[in-house]
Amino acid sequence: MTRTLKVAIVDDEPDMRESISQWLALSGFDTETFPSAEEALKTIGPDWPGVVISDIRMPGMDGMAFLKRLMGQDSGLPVIMITGHGDVPMAVEAMRLGAMDFMEKPFNPDRMTELAKKATNARRMTLDNRALRRDLSEGAQVMSKLVGSSPAMERLREDILDLGQADGHVLIDGETGSGKTLVAHALHAVGPRASRKFVPVSCAAYAPDALVARLFGPVEDGGALPAVEEARGGTLCLEDIEALSEPLQARLLAFIADQGSPAETRIIAISNARGEGRRLEDALRPDLFFRLGALKITIPPLRQRGEDILSLFTRMTEQFSEEYGCEPPQVTAQEAAQLLQAPWPGNVRQLINVAERAVLQNRRGSGSITSLLMADGEETAEATTTEGKPLKEYVESFERMLIDNTMRRHKGSISSVMEELCLPRRTLNEKMAKYGLSRGDYL
Repeated sequence: MTRTLKVAIVDDEPDMRESISQWLALSGFDTETFPSAEEALKTIGPDWPGVVISDIRMPGMDGMAFLKRLMGQDSGLPVIMITGHGDVPMAVEAMRLGAMDFMEKPFNPDRMTELAKKATNARRMTLDNRALRRDLSEGAQVMSKLVGSSPAMERLREDILDLGQADGHVLIDGETGSGKTLVAHALHAVGPRASRKFVPVSCAAYAPDALVARLFGPVEDGGALPAVEEARGGTLCLEDIEALSEPLQARLLAFIADQGSPAETRIIAISNARGEGRRLEDALRPDLFFRLGALKITIPPLRQRGEDILSLFTRMTEQFSEEYGCEPPQVTAQEAAQLLQAPWPGNVRQLINVAERAVLQNRRGSGSITSLLMADGEETAEATTTEGKPLKEYVESFERMLIDNTMRRHKGSISSVMEELCLPRRTLNEKMAKYGLSRGDYL
């Protein structure tokens, strides 16, 4: 969508700023006038959606000082200076300081229009590029929270990047605590609607009448918009979609049909039916189910993510240790195997809780990870995982993770890693070769 940019005209002479404003308005520009630099600075800040035309000679803050202030807060702002005949050297100096160009009095109106068009085009490109960089940065930040290198997580990230660019509605399902809401945020953040609003609504959190009002209005708060209006052009995320009543399902279906194709507002539906042993197909009317489920993502449960469990646990304990001001707990090989073999019915959410309690236990100097898993009702086996894998495989996974984390922490310093892990150089070299770790990756 093409953005409309303003042209700010700053001049202490009323006749001059009005004549410039009228001419540019006739040429199709949206103008705003200011009698002084001080007044203009109350409105013009970083990322201001427009350009500036300013006289050099003004009482109070002159054009040169004004230019320096503008360049200091946004060096990408195009500024055109107006100068008298004797001030041309000053105008040249202004261009050295960052002004885009200057007009000498009396100036040619067509020249002014040409410069204004050139300035607004340059400003539009600058603002669009900044918005794109912000969107990409936000998308990268959300994607970075999807921790793990297991095949299941690699596929999940690929699905998010692919479906994020699509126009269709998306259905996300998976077990409780597996990260469905995070995936919904990621889908929005990596797609073309990233700069628009992401509006989440928990369908299970409202009574039926209140949910109707929240989604379609009227909203009791006079200043608030119903969700379908608030999310217009962006993403409407409906959590616990299976909680919708039959009448609401019909109304949502009508809303989807009215949008046409491609949809102005994208709907991401999140289902928790799987975690409750139900089928979403049985909870939704077929036409709505197929509308929402045209594109589908199923989040893998934590127990199927192998070594990701240890990576997540390490990351969470490090974060909580920093928050509580203590050292993270040291995980033994046996405890690592128990973490890997636990069924994790609460998935990532449960792992985060266990990691926080492990840090608090370690701060008190008592307890163990095994006891935390047992307190959660988990059965831990000594020699095999729930998938029947031998303990040896998971001990090796833990060993690789431990060396990798230590190398990262010490930025590839072999001597520091040897000292912390109490390993001779030859043994460390052999293990790094065995696990495909290279010192150069940590420098």
